[in-house]
Amino acid sequence: MQQVYDFLKKCGTYYLATCDGDRPRVRPFGTVDVFEGKLYFQTGKSKDVSKQIEKNANIEISGMADGKWIRLCGEAIADDRVEAKAHMLNAYPELRAMYDEHDDNTIVYYLKNATAAICSFTDAPVMIRF
Repeated sequence: MQQVYDFLKKCGTYYLATCDGDRPRVRPFGTVDVFEGKLYFQTGKSKDVSKQIEKNANIEISGMADGKWIRLCGEAIADDRVEAKAHMLNAYPELRAMYDEHDDNTIVYYLKNATAAICSFTDAPVMIRF
C-alpha cells in the first residue's frame, strides 16, 4: 500500500471515477493519506461524488507520474470518525479553509479490497493488493 500512496503523492492530481446510475463520472482529486494502515481520500458530503459513492462504493483511480500510470480500484468505505478526518486535514492544511473535522460536510473514505496496477510501456505491471 505504501507504494500506491507514494505514487499518488507523486501524481499530485489523480482522477477518481464513480458511477452515476449507468454513467461513469470522473473528476480530479489530490488528497491521499495513510491512517491506521489504510489508504484514504477526502471530499465533501454535499458533493455529487460522495452521493455516488454512497449508492455504489466501487471506485477507480487513475493517475500518471514519471512516465508511468496507476489504475487503482476498490470499495470506498466512509470513516466518519473525527480522528480520521483530522489526520487528513492535518496532512492538507490548505483544506481547512473549506473543511473541518467537526463539520457535517467533511468525509474521508478508505479503500477496502483494493487492487492497483502501476504500469508503463516498457516494464511489466506491478500489481498491489491491499
